[in-house]
Amino acid sequence: MTYEDIVQVLGYAGGHEQRVRIMTTDRTEVIGIPTSVDTHITAHEVYLRPAGNDETEIAVSLGAIEAVELV
Repeated sequence: MTYEDIVQVLGYAGGHEQRVRIMTTDRTEVIGIPTSVDTHITAHEVYLRPAGNDETEIAVSLGAIEAVELV
C-alpha cells in the first residue's frame, strides 16, 4: 500500500469515526479509530483510540504502517 493510500484511508476513517485495522511492518496489528493524522516531518504519525477503550490514545508511526483497512 502506498503512503498516500495509507494517509487517505486514515483521514477518511478519522473523519467518519470508523475503525481501521493497521498492519505494521513488523506484523503487529492495531485496531482503533484515528483521532488525528500528523504528516508533518517532525511527527509523522497517526493517533488512535484502541477498540473498546475511549480513554486511551496511542501513536503509530506512519513509516511503520504497511497496510490499513476499514473494519
